[in-house]
Amino acid sequence: MDENDRNIHGVLFDLDGVLYVDSQPIPGAVEAVAKIKASGVSCRFVTNTSTLSLAALERKIIALGFPVERSEILSAPQAVLRHLQTTGMRAHLLLEDDVRADFAGVPQASMEDADALVLGDTGAVWTHDCLDRMFNAIMRGAQLIAVHKNRFWQTGRGLRMDIGGLVAALEYCAGVRALVMGKPSADFFAVALRDMGLPPERTAIVGDDIEADIGGGQSAGLYGILVRTGKFRPSQLETGSVRPDRIIDSIADLPDLLGISTRLP
Repeated sequence: MDENDRNIHGVLFDLDGVLYVDSQPIPGAVEAVAKIKASGVSCRFVTNTSTLSLAALERKIIALGFPVERSEILSAPQAVLRHLQTTGMRAHLLLEDDVRADFAGVPQASMEDADALVLGDTGAVWTHDCLDRMFNAIMRGAQLIAVHKNRFWQTGRGLRMDIGGLVAALEYCAGVRALVMGKPSADFFAVALRDMGLPPERTAIVGDDIEADIGGGQSAGLYGILVRTGKFRPSQLETGSVRPDRIIDSIADLPDLLGISTRLP
């Protein structure tokens, strides 16, 4: 443990791949989170997951045994919601029905009439016709808002391609840059830091995505702790430009890294 480890007063936990995979907690994760929270370290649970509403996400995390309150969860769809509420834009939502429920109070419009297209995880909806309609809407002036731009994620059945490739295709064809609301957006991390009332240099991001979690967090001034679970692949350390501040086998090792045992009463 070095001086930076001891000076961490807040932790942002990524969810899928760090605390659990699908519906299976990472061994030791529940106990690690409980110990860290009991020590007085401020915790937030940050995720790019865009298939679950805030209520459904809370139910899932609690059902897995984690001591989490809804106010501690920050999801990328919630960041989109805040943006739309602030701007008042009419949006067309390409989101799962459960997530769309969180946007009930947002002005909505057809794809052809919307001011903004919100692109999230919608499974089998993606067809060439759907992408072509989005392309034409963007060419007419609609803003492309991506819930996130992840390349892939880990499931119980292996790696799955994520929506980042679709976002990149639309950006390339339409000659625009999407407004990305989730990690690695600096604005996303800023929301969590403001909520905790902590400076970035006293806050760690713990994730399995070396680009979105660690790279994004470090760019925002946070201490980046990479776990060797979830989507982690050793090749990312060999070929990528991001260098984590710390690498641990799993979230179960985090309390010892932070010297949590010495902070408990």
